[in-house]
Amino acid sequence: MMKIISLCPSNTELCVYLGVEDQLIALDDYSDWPDSVQHLPRLGPDLSINIDLVEKLKPDLVLASLSVPGMEKNLIALQDRGIPHLTFNPQSLDDIAKDLLTLGDALGMETRAAAVVHAYRSRIKQYEETAKRIEQKTPLYWEWWPNPLFSPGGVNWLTEISRLAGGYNIFETIDAASIQVLPDDVRKHNPAFILLAWVGVPTSKIKPELVKKRPGWTDMIAVQQDQLLILEEPLYCRPSPRLLDGLEKLALLLHPEHFQHLTDK
Repeated sequence: MMKIISLCPSNTELCVYLGVEDQLIALDDYSDWPDSVQHLPRLGPDLSINIDLVEKLKPDLVLASLSVPGMEKNLIALQDRGIPHLTFNPQSLDDIAKDLLTLGDALGMETRAAAVVHAYRSRIKQYEETAKRIEQKTPLYWEWWPNPLFSPGGVNWLTEISRLAGGYNIFETIDAASIQVLPDDVRKHNPAFILLAWVGVPTSKIKPELVKKRPGWTDMIAVQQDQLLILEEPLYCRPSPRLLDGLEKLALLLHPEHFQHLTDK
């Protein structure tokens, strides 16, 4: 068995989907799923990994990431010390599938990885086929950060998730993964739902009532119909197959009449 270290939650989750969580020997501080790995030694937050400890543990493979700005220094440190590693930087649902295959290849588990990816892509296909039959797509505003406002652009898995759930990201035409927007930009698009997934903030600390008080936002359908949803960051902001669990929840919230049959299977 290989000794694996994961430096961010999404990489930990890739290991779980491949069934190799028992090969993990240490994790970053934010890897909070599943319960079965919570006893492992911690290496610090993903932007400030204790590389000395990583080296001391003598891993066979370290799973690094570039999914959050600032993670580059971890990669540089791993390279400088000659620590064997893989680096993932997925922006799309298909990138996640490719990362699963890459990890499976590195672990000598190509057949297992292929089966996991087949199931993953099949689930996406089911939602894709159902979403095609929804004529009126629901406009969605995703909020990653409240001050200043940050939202995913078109080059992000949440734009795909939106379409698969029978909606669309109001900023899907902007060719970027993450964008800073102005309150008036959101208001002009008049989203039907405001989806609050503040990165690094517990759901209990997210306050929709403060969002409703932003100047001019009472004119929007989402505020008038009280359609502000607090979403769990782990199911929407981490590039792992768990995004499809988030997709299931969102699709049932937006169009239960169309997607219930997928949940019942």
